[in-house]
This record gives sequence, structure tokens and C-alpha cells, in this order.
Amino acid sequence: MPAIEELLRELAPQIVGPLVRRYGGFDTCEDAVQEALLAASQQWPVDGVPDNPRSWLITVASRRRIEILRNEAARQRREEAVALSAVEPAAAPAVDDTLTLLFLCCHPSLTPPSQIALTLRAVGGLTTDEIARAFLVPESTVGQRISRAKASIKKAGAEFRMPPADEVPERLTAVLHVLYLIFNEGYTASSGESLHRVELSAEAIRLTRQLYAQLPTEGEVAGLLALMLLTDARRPARTSPDGALVPLPEQDRSLWNQAFVTEGTELIEATLRTAPIGPYQLQAAIAAVHGQAARAEDTDWREILVLYELLETLAPGPMVSLNRIVAAAMVHGPAYGLERLSAAADDPSLKNHHRVEAVRGHLLELAGDKDAARDAYRRAARLTLSTPEQRYLTSRADSL
Repeated sequence: MPAIEELLRELAPQIVGPLVRRYGGFDTCEDAVQEALLAASQQWPVDGVPDNPRSWLITVASRRRIEILRNEAARQRREEAVALSAVEPAAAPAVDDTLTLLFLCCHPSLTPPSQIALTLRAVGGLTTDEIARAFLVPESTVGQRISRAKASIKKAGAEFRMPPADEVPERLTAVLHVLYLIFNEGYTASSGESLHRVELSAEAIRLTRQLYAQLPTEGEVAGLLALMLLTDARRPARTSPDGALVPLPEQDRSLWNQAFVTEGTELIEATLRTAPIGPYQLQAAIAAVHGQAARAEDTDWREILVLYELLETLAPGPMVSLNRIVAAAMVHGPAYGLERLSAAADDPSLKNHHRVEAVRGHLLELAGDKDAARDAYRRAARLTLSTPEQRYLTSRADSL
């Protein structure tokens, strides 16, 4: 079943594009695709995966699209003509519509949260629940955003095409944020048995490479690509043979993807020299500092702290503050970090977030308070939905 879920996630954006290109009406096509995906999730485990799963989904979604047309009395004549020609849809063209779909979902008529939520589902294939965890908001909120977004796109009469050059900048911020969230869900899955969802992180890197090829002078596009490469480079060392999580200080750095480290480092160094500094570039620079350290003890934490302070100025947020606290503790000592963690934990968006307790446990362990550290690790384990993280945090508690 997990393999089928992964396949459906990969295929989802490949089905929406051909349907919108053929029939128009993004909102109705996306609904039809969701129903086709649901049908596949129920039938394939019983009947087996078809020889051409993409064509199967396109056919089922097309038929559902026709059924929807039949219910629109004002368009009855047009529906009949379409139904005659499309009961068995022609093979989908060998065109990658994903990037076009990405920009459509980031239409300027939508609010940024709606752009991101819609794109994560239509392009990234994430479920509404996964999107909610990425945003730290209720699932019902995300569902409402997606519904409003599809209605707004329909009302705006958006066409399925890449936007004109003068419209690209206003959509780029949302596009980059979407790719960033897709990558993060793939690199550290927010729930489930597996730490990684490689297909998501690989898809995010692929799309960002396409974006960089089209916009090579955009510093934040280059910064995001560098960040993804430098981060994904660590993936081979992040889990032990039995699937247990291995934290950064304990990783065997010889297992890191050195090609990605080199590519990402060269890319961010060149970008910082030629483009205005942005948040993704700063995060990539932090990842490059880690990547250049042959051993964990060689890490230049002072440089990382400076970069986090710049990042907090440009793009403040709870997770940035949490990471800055860790860096500050590595420079000034765990007591300094614990004092600042107590203040940061009052942020409503961090309430009951497992990372706060995980950081607390780490700093308490560094400070030598094993009993308090053990309790913090156990609280963190209860709060996370990721099985590998639960096991790691529990093992840390047990080791103390």
C-alpha cells in the first residue's frame, strides 16, 4: 500500500496538466483527478496496478470530468460533443506540464497561503493533512484555502500557460515557498514509518533546476537550489541500516553526496557575489558551512550564528529563532540557549511542537542535567508523528 501511495503522489501533477490542457477549467479538472486518485487507492491494492497507471488515471479522471459536464444543464450540448470524442481519451502528450501548473496555482488572484496550499496538493501531491502539518495550522483551514483557491482561479479566468515575463516576479515568492515545503516534507517526512520521502525531495530539486534554468539571474532561485542540494547531500548518512535517525553531529560524513556538496557550495558562493542577499541564500550559506566541516567538531558555529542572525532579520519566524538558539548555545554555552528557549517557547505556533522539547533535551544534556534532558526527549517523542524521530528521541532518553 505505501508503494501505491507513493506512485499516486508522483502521478498526481502529471494527470492534472493534461486534463486542464484538454478541457480547461482547473477547478473541475482537479476535482476529477482527486476522485480518480481515490478510485485508484481503493482498486489497485485489490486488482493490481495497471500496466500504464498514468493512462488509467487520465481515462478515469476524464470520464469523471465528463460526468461533471453532464450535470451542467446550460452546457448540455457541448458536453455531449465532448463525451462522444473523449470517452476513451487519446494518449496524453509527452509534455511536462508541472512547471506550468506550478505557476497557475500561484496565480496573483490568490492569497499567498492559498497559492501554497493549492500547489502543494496539485503539484506536490501532498494530502491536506500533510499540508496542515507543514503550515502548523488545522486541516480544516487548509481545506478551506484549497476550495477558495480553485474558485478564485475559475473566477479570474486564468489560462493554462506560463505567465508573461512581467507577471513572473509576483508569483515567484509563492513558487519558491511551495518548492521549499515540498522538499522539506520529502527530506524529513512529518509522519509515518519512513524518515524520507525521496520522490518528493527529488521532485522539488527537479522543479527547482527547471526554474533556475529559466531564471538563472534570480538569486533566491539559485539560493533555494543550492540549499536543496546541500541538504539532500546528507540524506545517505541520516539513517542507520535499520532505519534509525542519525543526527548531524553523529553522521558519517564520508557517506554524504559530495557531488551535491560541491555543486551547492559553488552555486551559493557565486550567487552571494552577484545577487542581493535573500533568505534562501542565507540558509544555503549555513548548509555550506556544515558541508565544509570534515568533522562535526570542526563546524564554524560563530559563522553560523551570524548567518542566523541575518536570517532572523530578513525572514523572522519561529523555526529560524529555534535554530538561532541552537547556534547561540554552541557558541555561548547551553545555559545561554536554555534561557532564550524559554522565551521562544511562548510563541503560539511552537506550542506542543516536538522540536522545542527536542532542542530543550539537547541543551539540557549538554548542560549535564540528564534527568531533565530525559524528560524533555520523552515529551518530544510523544509529540512527533514521525516514527523514526520517535524512536531516536526515545533512544536518547533511554541512553540517559
